[in-house]
Amino acid sequence: MSVTYVVHHLQSLSSCKNTQNQGHFFFYITYTMPFISKIQRQSDYTLFSSATPIVIDNGASYFRIGWAGETQPRVVFRNIVQRPRHKATGETVTVVGDHDPALMKYFDCSRSGPRSAFDSNVVYQFEMMEYILDFGFDRLGATGSEIDHPVLITECVCNPIQSRSKMAELLFETYGVPSIAFGVDAAFSYKYNQQHGVCDKDGLALCPGFNTTHVIPFVDGEPIYKGCCRTNVGGFHVTDYLKQLLSLKYPYHMARFTWEKVDDLKMEHCYIAPDYASEARLFQKKSNEAKEKTRCWQLPWVPPPTEEPPSEEEIARKAAIRERQGQRLREMAEAKRSSRINELENEWHGLEFLLKQLEQVEDNDIPSFLAETGYVSRQEIESARTKVTQSLRKAKGEPKSEQAETEKADSATNEKYSLINIPDDMLSPEQIAEKKKQLSLKSMSDGRQRLKQKRYQEELERERKQQLEEEKRLENPELYLEQLRAKYKDLSEKVEQRKRLKTNGDHSNGNNLSGGIGRGERLHAAQRERMRLLTTAAFDRGKGEDTFGAKDEDWQLYKLMSKDDDGDEGADENDTELARISSKLQELDPTFVPKSETGSSQSAEASRAPPLTKEDFQIAFGVERFRCPEILFNPNWIAVDQAGLDEMAGVSIRRLSCKDEGLEERLTNSILVTGGSSIFPGIIERLEAGIRMIRPCGSPIKVVRALDPVMDAWRGAAAYATIPLFHTQTFSRMDYFEKGEDWLRSYQLKYSL
Repeated sequence: MSVTYVVHHLQSLSSCKNTQNQGHFFFYITYTMPFISKIQRQSDYTLFSSATPIVIDNGASYFRIGWAGETQPRVVFRNIVQRPRHKATGETVTVVGDHDPALMKYFDCSRSGPRSAFDSNVVYQFEMMEYILDFGFDRLGATGSEIDHPVLITECVCNPIQSRSKMAELLFETYGVPSIAFGVDAAFSYKYNQQHGVCDKDGLALCPGFNTTHVIPFVDGEPIYKGCCRTNVGGFHVTDYLKQLLSLKYPYHMARFTWEKVDDLKMEHCYIAPDYASEARLFQKKSNEAKEKTRCWQLPWVPPPTEEPPSEEEIARKAAIRERQGQRLREMAEAKRSSRINELENEWHGLEFLLKQLEQVEDNDIPSFLAETGYVSRQEIESARTKVTQSLRKAKGEPKSEQAETEKADSATNEKYSLINIPDDMLSPEQIAEKKKQLSLKSMSDGRQRLKQKRYQEELERERKQQLEEEKRLENPELYLEQLRAKYKDLSEKVEQRKRLKTNGDHSNGNNLSGGIGRGERLHAAQRERMRLLTTAAFDRGKGEDTFGAKDEDWQLYKLMSKDDDGDEGADENDTELARISSKLQELDPTFVPKSETGSSQSAEASRAPPLTKEDFQIAFGVERFRCPEILFNPNWIAVDQAGLDEMAGVSIRRLSCKDEGLEERLTNSILVTGGSSIFPGIIERLEAGIRMIRPCGSPIKVVRALDPVMDAWRGAAAYATIPLFHTQTFSRMDYFEKGEDWLRSYQLKYSL
């Protein structure tokens, strides 16, 4: 046996011991469950004699191991194995049992989930089983290479011979166990409760477990396996069903519904309804009794910060801050402008002084003088002075000299287009072609000049209007603000009306309240004229050859049809003016909110869900409390076409094929319910009512719950291992090597010694 070690602390991760098993390094990590003390390695292993048996309750949910004769197992952990990779080293590690979430930050669990050694209630993954036994024996305190104690281990009812032989092979050949005994966990629980007077020798053991549910009849204290029956529904399916229902009910909290958390919620809140139909009607009617039975789980929730509207003092303070910031920016701009003007004036004076000096220099000395100044010619100095003069006028805000610009443009035009004023009879053919080219270029240049002049005039007009508005604002700010609001309201109504007309059409009637009229009614005059031209052209052409475009008048018609006139002549001007007034109002009135922002925010709020509140982070358990465990009585709800828990009792009695009515009455008079899923409140009453429905009238029916449905199986096995004749029910390693696996087929433990 390879001895392994447990990681208890984060600090010991890097220095903990490990062993190499089949090429993999593995650690064993445990987690302290709410009802289990921290698992520590036992130190009294050597104090027990080799004749003291080790008792193992190998359940599909939990693994329990301890010593015979004791009332509590020494080690308890979940019967699962997980094999993630260590993030630092990249090596495979083995996690047995529940893991500590704080330790999982060192491991990558994305590719490895928890795995069980069980298929339903039968062990079939013996590699996982070896990891679990390694950890269990190590926590019990085993130090040698072999386990020199007899082992009593539980198994399911009618366990397949293949699973039993593989378990025997693992215990004998890997751990060197001297002898083994196999027993049924439900039978040990029944015998333990029989010894304490809870049930009789003749009776039924109903065991709703983790993966399956069994019913075992007992006659004279011994289980009758031919009368057993099984349903493949257990506590795992109840938890999984509850997880599905909660995920469908609260899809935005699916990450909260981990399997472990849902299992805790199941054990805390679920119950068995005496009558499912009447219980469901209570919740359907939303009665007060249903409200009292509803439980609530509050998830962590932090209320969003509430934004209160700013007060008048706050608005005034922000406006004052903006005014000071604007004044500071204006002062900075004025200082920068003054500095720029000074630089340009100094540069202009320098160039003027240079030209005066150049006039006094003799012609022979001009090249050497220009070489010292860095200029090539007098024309370059004059061009630089002209540019500086224009920049200086622009910096000072002076208008350009129109006469100078005109004269300059005319002189440049005359030089550039020298042939346009010369008659054609005085020109050669090449010059005539060049003249046509100059005429075309001059027409385009004149058009650009006119457009430039028009823009210049518009800019002057805009500056004049802005100056007038500023004078009005300074004269009476309140009146100016009211006029701006009125103008903004008028323009916004016009824009909205234009949008509505464009969307819904120019006509409306009582029969079409939504405005969804036909395309023909939506067309305005220009669009209707276009449609008329198209239809006329199509009608005139007829069905012959399409020769549209062959004649000049076709292109005139094409121009008429392709006019981009949608009846929105003043749309751009209105939109531009509306945007200008909106920006002006935002500068002057801090409380102003444009309609476009209001509309968009309202539409966005309308389209998205309302903000989550505290109630949205509350998980309500209403009908789910009794609907999920109801699958124990109605497995067909989860597509398992098998009998329910109450029907299984009748099936088990009928399988005995016994005509002794007294025996049937004794069986129903001592029905013991054990197993982890028998803890649900109300299961005893529901079972008693269900079994009474399938038994003759007046039959004695008594259903009792085990003293401890979870631990009684291990306690019964621990008590059974202390009986002096226990060694007669074991088979040794020598028997296994001599008789082989086939001998296990006839092996059957006797519970009454």
